[in-house]
Amino acid sequence: MQIFLYLAMLVVFFGVMIAVGVVCRKKARTSEGFVLGGRSVGAWLTAFAYGTSYFSAVVFVGYAGQFGWRFGVASTWIGLGNAALGSLLAWMVLGRRTRIMTQHLKSSTMSDFFGKRFFSPALKTAAAVIIFIFLIPYTASLYNGLSRLFSMAFGIDFWICIVIMAALTAVYVVLGGYTATAINDFIQGIIMLVGIIAVIAAVILNHGGWNEIFAELSQVEDPSLPGQAGVFTSFFGPDVMSLFFVAVLTSLGTWGLPQMVQKFYAIRDEHAIKKGTLISTLFALVVAGGCYFLGGFSRLYPEAYENGGYDAIIPQMVSELQPFLIGIVIILVLSASMSTLSSLAMASSTSLTLDLVAPAARKRRALSDKQQLVTMRAFIVVFVAVSAVIAIVQYYLNISFIAQMMGVSWGALAGAFLAPFLYGLYYKKTTKAAVWTSFIFGVGVMTLHLIYTLALRQFFTLPAVLDSSLNLGALVMLIDLVLVPVVSLFTKKPDAEKVDAIFACYDRTITVHVSSVLPDEEGKPAAQKTEDVSSGS
Repeated sequence: MQIFLYLAMLVVFFGVMIAVGVVCRKKARTSEGFVLGGRSVGAWLTAFAYGTSYFSAVVFVGYAGQFGWRFGVASTWIGLGNAALGSLLAWMVLGRRTRIMTQHLKSSTMSDFFGKRFFSPALKTAAAVIIFIFLIPYTASLYNGLSRLFSMAFGIDFWICIVIMAALTAVYVVLGGYTATAINDFIQGIIMLVGIIAVIAAVILNHGGWNEIFAELSQVEDPSLPGQAGVFTSFFGPDVMSLFFVAVLTSLGTWGLPQMVQKFYAIRDEHAIKKGTLISTLFALVVAGGCYFLGGFSRLYPEAYENGGYDAIIPQMVSELQPFLIGIVIILVLSASMSTLSSLAMASSTSLTLDLVAPAARKRRALSDKQQLVTMRAFIVVFVAVSAVIAIVQYYLNISFIAQMMGVSWGALAGAFLAPFLYGLYYKKTTKAAVWTSFIFGVGVMTLHLIYTLALRQFFTLPAVLDSSLNLGALVMLIDLVLVPVVSLFTKKPDAEKVDAIFACYDRTITVHVSSVLPDEEGKPAAQKTEDVSSGS
């Protein structure tokens, strides 16, 4: 009976997703419409697209269990950091300037932004290659959270879950492009909000209520800190430094991820940016804060950890819930996974098509808009298929290289792109050499750490702060924020006139025709007039 309930919920969910893709086909008939929705997406859709791309099944199943086990309820700070730094400040600092400058440069992808902002086709090519290489293993990690939940609910093999999810995601993205992705992200975001609140409430009630569950957790000791019961209910948990680095990586890292930043390219106007900032922050507060808060009770499920590691903890919590709530969680994890998968597939395929294939084809014969559309759709299918195959291979053969690649992907992408993108929006004197330095440093350090993890750790060990790819990724981003302006001071400056022409987009004057105005100070109707309003930075 329960299986039929779950199947019915899945059929409705998948039906809605595909229907949205079909309805949105009209807005995906041009390359700009397919990639950016005509740059006319409103605040609610953009904010939810940003949030659902941010928080995948990796967060709900993997990170919540892992960091909840390590830090206790103090892991909630990670979610609060995601809301404050990864959402609120990201929108405030990047949102408006990204939207204005990318439209001025006629840029549709992050790699194209680097090429046009720093007058270097080679930078565009390098960025596109980095995006393609490191997004695929990152995408493959999205499927991992599904296996245990589907096995628990349906008793079916992992590969079947992956194939179904990958195929359906590819269908609605290929049909409707960015608009379909944004609308489905909104629907999936609503499910995530409702689901996480319901699960938290149910888990707390299953343990007797708020006071009882905290009392139970306060009795748990960390084996590495004997005699210190209550450390997992403390304000900052047992390891403040590691908690800080995880919060930085998962929060600041979004500033340099192409699938996140490109959401700002498509938003409609200034009002939508301001509104979207608030919506996105509240979404992150509930979803990320809720996930990590829930994970904070992981130590109450030691059997799950002993039998299946971190990824088994949240599914064990869920297995104790009522059947309808289990169904909600299944849809929640599917929503989180499919929304992020669609966003990553769009980011990778558009960058590959517009920034690698199209320029290469132009040497012989330029691709038409229709050919670009066909190519992007084909790459979406290839990207989703390859990531699914990698996930299946990793799951059944347990190849450590793939697992480690997933861990370094976020650090490599954010480490390479965050600093040059941020300074590219604000600092006129950022040089091409500084951008290359950031690319090489970010990708190089994380790749070397991957080699160390796979082959060299048996011979020597790094300090604890550097041994974790999460900690190292956070350090790389912070170092790059210093490295880029320092290198810019000592390397060849860009052409001042060209840079000024780009930054003029922040200071242009907009003429607003006013058809009716308030009376003047003497109470007489004022004459119709035109008014200059600066959109200055």
